Amino acid sequence: MHMDFDELIKARQSCRKYDPEKVVAQADITASLEAARLAPSANNAQPFHFTVCTGETAKQVAVGVQTFGLNKFALDAGCFIVVSEGRYGLLGAAGSKIKRQDYRSVDIGLAVSYLTLKATTIGLATCILGGFDEKALQKLLGLKDRVRLVVVLGYAAEDYPIRPKKRKALDDLTDYR
Repeated sequence: MHMDFDELIKARQSCRKYDPEKVVAQADITASLEAARLAPSANNAQPFHFTVCTGETAKQVAVGVQTFGLNKFALDAGCFIVVSEGRYGLLGAAGSKIKRQDYRSVDIGLAVSYLTLKATTIGLATCILGGFDEKALQKLLGLKDRVRLVVVLGYAAEDYPIRPKKRKALDDLTDYR
C-alpha cells in the first residue's frame, strides 16, 4: 500500500476494533520494528526495549491491559508490542543529568510514532496504550524495567472506518515570534 505522508497521517488512528481471525505476519512486525529502530534518539542511545507478544502470550497481555473497564477491544488483537524503558549509556546519563532532562520518554515516543506509521503503510491497525497493569506485564514477560507503553498491532475489522481527526486548531498550538 503506497501513501504519501499527508495520507499516512490521516489514515493512522487508534483502532479499537480488530479482526480476531487475521494473524499479523512476522515480516510486518519486523518491518514495523525496523522503522522504530531508525527513529531519532538522543545521543543515539535508544533507551528502550520491545517485547513482541503473539499467540498465547498476546492473549495474556490483552488481559493485562484491561484496566478500569478500558481496552476490551484488545482481546481481539493478535499482537502486542510492550515497550519498556531501558537504561542510558554513560553519555546519555551524563547528558540527561547536565541538561536536567530525561530524554527516554521522548525517544520512546519517537520510536513508537515511527512504528505505528510504518504499520499503517503496510495495512496494519494500531493503538498506543498507556493504561495497563504494569506489575502484571512485568511478571508475565520477565521484565525488570518500567513498562511505558503497549502498542496493539493487528488488522482492523472490516467495518471499522477511518475517522476524521479531532484536534486543536493550529493557532491554539502555535506562536510565531
